[in-house]
Amino acid sequence: MSLPTLFETLRLPVIAAPMFIVSGPELVIAQCKAGIVGSFPALSARPAAQLDEWLHQINEELVDHRKSGQPRQPAPFAVNLIVHKTNARLEEDLATCEKWKVPLVITSLGAREDVNKAVHAWGGTVFHDVINNTFARKAIEKGADGLVPVAAGAGGHAGSQSPFALMQEIRDWFEGPVALSGSIACGRSIIAAQALGADFAYVGSPWIATHEANAPNEYKQAIVDGNASDIVYSNLFTGVHGNYLRASITAAGLDPDNLPQSDPDKMNFASGGSTAAKAWKDIWGSGQGIGAVKAVSTVAERVDELEAEYVAAKCELISRLGLEAS
Repeated sequence: MSLPTLFETLRLPVIAAPMFIVSGPELVIAQCKAGIVGSFPALSARPAAQLDEWLHQINEELVDHRKSGQPRQPAPFAVNLIVHKTNARLEEDLATCEKWKVPLVITSLGAREDVNKAVHAWGGTVFHDVINNTFARKAIEKGADGLVPVAAGAGGHAGSQSPFALMQEIRDWFEGPVALSGSIACGRSIIAAQALGADFAYVGSPWIATHEANAPNEYKQAIVDGNASDIVYSNLFTGVHGNYLRASITAAGLDPDNLPQSDPDKMNFASGGSTAAKAWKDIWGSGQGIGAVKAVSTVAERVDELEAEYVAAKCELISRLGLEAS
């Protein structure tokens, strides 16, 4: 299956993962201008009316960029919708996305056929994020166009399966577009995702340590200073398992090595509700790949770095395998 034409302007096979609070219009616009898919969660826009303002801003700036004669056309953008029954804003946010004909919608936490049909009606494409093969099959059965397998080590809400196992099982039956998530933070990892059968790398945590990210300076520096051993996997903060920075858990007065389990029936995706410390605001999400992030930079600089690493890794792989460069 060929990829949707909306991805034709990509500089790298990268979709920036939507991050609650951290991802806003400034980050998305910078990502798209740099040549990768920029995205943000609809729930980051608060109140709900702000979503319309953000989509207006993103569309206006990307249209201006296209008309400016820049040598590189901007990549498309995406909006992440939580389709779980606890999201009281879903219908309103979906209508706003329809107004602006959002090109790519990334759905999370429960595939819904009605949402997929609504997006398709305005010409949009739907990717659904999944943590196992069972959920992947359900998503495609309900009409999703593509999948985001969220493997072990991904930032925020994440699964526990190896990307090797998850991609093998999905590619055994699904030929459509796939964006692999899980500790992807350098050009070499983008190549690895493609080798596993993914069309795109789904990259999140490295964008936290950029000037355009809506994150405190302490959060950005923690990404720079951290590595895989600084990540804690817990369901305490939202009712769904996710990966968080150990230092932020400690700062909230909790013991990261002895966190209680949360009741999955008391999910609270937007703010956290199991403790006085709130997920995303006080407890900072992060993936295990942050050891590759060496400094806070602009989005453009980070994409330049990823591209240089990607090209070098590609050449190295060709040399290792004794292949001719195409």
